[in-house]
Amino acid sequence: METVKISAADVKKLREATGAGMMDCKKALVEAAGDFDKAIDILRKKGQKIAAKRADRESTEGVAVTRINDDKTAGVAIVLACETDFVGKNESFVELAGQFADIALNSTDKESFLAADFGGMTVADKLVEQTGVIGEKLDITAFEKIEAAYVGAYTHIGKIAALVGLSAVVDNAETLAKDVAMQVASMGATTLSYKDFDPAYVAAETEARIAVIEKDNIELGRLGKTLKNVPQFISMSQLSDEVLAKAEEAAKAELAAEGKPEKIWDRILPGKMERFISDNTTLDMEQCLLDQSFIKDEKKNVAQYVKTYGDVEISTFKRVTLG
Repeated sequence: METVKISAADVKKLREATGAGMMDCKKALVEAAGDFDKAIDILRKKGQKIAAKRADRESTEGVAVTRINDDKTAGVAIVLACETDFVGKNESFVELAGQFADIALNSTDKESFLAADFGGMTVADKLVEQTGVIGEKLDITAFEKIEAAYVGAYTHIGKIAALVGLSAVVDNAETLAKDVAMQVASMGATTLSYKDFDPAYVAAETEARIAVIEKDNIELGRLGKTLKNVPQFISMSQLSDEVLAKAEEAAKAELAAEGKPEKIWDRILPGKMERFISDNTTLDMEQCLLDQSFIKDEKKNVAQYVKTYGDVEISTFKRVTLG
């Protein structure tokens, strides 16, 4: 039986089409007797076998990528995950993630994205194929898309990506959107405002946090160290007018006990109330984007920073990360 001669050009063409190694491409072409399409199918089946073997592996490394349309009205953030940092930093892998992101931008959700065309196969099939090529489990572990009057993005060293939508197009919208996206990436907010919290969640979180602090204080007391302050509240959603009025009365009583002249209380009270609110809104500062201290100027929160740009609000945001 005559052996089909496989040229270097044939191998190069198959490598460019699949990303597979030179030897894998040559073996596939030999097995396919030079039939290019059959060789691609052979490589694809190899990828399926490897993918099945590695299905239970954790893919916690990879790269986070964003894409925004030309009108700046829609954006997508995805994570192409793999098993090792070595692969995640590979130039071809990062390029593949970018190609996936281009397709994702024109998809409505993760399901339609995985079913979308990628050079004659679906994105899902491409993931399987490249699992065979690379030898590691590949997966899209995050897919987030937003639409708004103006969309901006920020990516932190390929590990974290954030999208931010503005309610209107204003002067320097690009700077505003990028700054807030950087805030989202850095501080990991999960919601826009404390007004979005479920009261039951806040109540449960308050109880849990107080329990942790009280437990810590037992050990601190045993060691003779300063005890942590046990907050009454953790969110602005709990600070009703009645609560704030009681806090102000307590602050006045404290000033009186210290012998401070009543005529100067108006200068001291605002600072005390600000401290009370700060001490009792820790949940908001951790999870609520607009209530967080702005990372570029901690003298103001994000909501105050946004207001400096005029009649515009943050309408939505999303964050993706490896792991």
